[in-house]
Amino acid sequence: MDKEDLKLTSAEIGTLWGEYVNGTAVDVVNRYMLSIVEDEEIKALFEDATKTFAKQKKQIATFIENEGFPIPIGFSEADLNRGTKRLFSDIFCLHYLHIITLHGLIGHTTAFSSSVRKDLREFYDSCDNDGKRMYNQTIELLLEKGHFQKAPIFYPEANPEFISGPQFLDGLFKDQRPLAATEMIGISFNLKKKILEKTLSIGFSQVVKSKEVRKFLLSTQEVSDQQIQALGKILHQDQLPSPMSWESEVTTSQDAPFSDKLMMYHIGFLLQSSQAYHGTGLASAMRTDLVLTYEKIIMKNLLVTKEWFNIMTKNKWLEQPPLAPNRRKIAEDK
Repeated sequence: MDKEDLKLTSAEIGTLWGEYVNGTAVDVVNRYMLSIVEDEEIKALFEDATKTFAKQKKQIATFIENEGFPIPIGFSEADLNRGTKRLFSDIFCLHYLHIITLHGLIGHTTAFSSSVRKDLREFYDSCDNDGKRMYNQTIELLLEKGHFQKAPIFYPEANPEFISGPQFLDGLFKDQRPLAATEMIGISFNLKKKILEKTLSIGFSQVVKSKEVRKFLLSTQEVSDQQIQALGKILHQDQLPSPMSWESEVTTSQDAPFSDKLMMYHIGFLLQSSQAYHGTGLASAMRTDLVLTYEKIIMKNLLVTKEWFNIMTKNKWLEQPPLAPNRRKIAEDK
């Protein structure tokens, strides 16, 4: 069937809508960071990132428009306050670009797997290639500058072994087994994301104008710290190192580079997307203390996300995605 005869599905429209709104929010932050970064190598990566998204944004808008849907408002130059004081260091900007690129890679893969039409699959495949290029570049530069934080190193056993009994699951008593390498995947990634979430909350809370939003960001900062400590404690019990925090990479500026709407949306985006990563970590966890830790984190994040939703809707900052037809209302209006 010709692609012109194949209408986009609800899932395809949903992924395009999400890619547009989330992408425009990140693009505003990237353009701010491009304006403040002094390191020429880091600056070159942000120039690449902004040019790449400009190309992707145009294509996403075309897909949406051709299906007769309105292009989302998203975020724009109106959400960026140019000429403000520096809020983040060059190294934090590089860490930010690296973690956000990881988000993009996962998002593109999800969108690709939800796509049927060939032109859309080809588009997301190209987005994935762009993301992998940026992922490689950010890692190489972080390694070169001595700032890439690797997961803890394990040393090889002499031979493969099988799990011998239910004690493998026990994590609440003194004879608990060491962490498994498969469990370290989730711990390492979730810690990095929580550290980014906390650092952004610190920076945003210093500059945001709304008292209500500042209170929420201070609360989010505290919650993120508690969750970092909870996962870090599990590492420390096995004498394994935790990733370094990035609080010192936030300046003392009180000059807001972004709109309150963008800062709130960005934290909410991180909170919501992190739930998927917490779920993945929970699915791979076999030690009971780790399972309980993830369950507590997930439940707390649900409560924080609800508070975020209330503030966003109260201020009319949360754009509504396309909805399925309300058949009952259509019939009643006949």
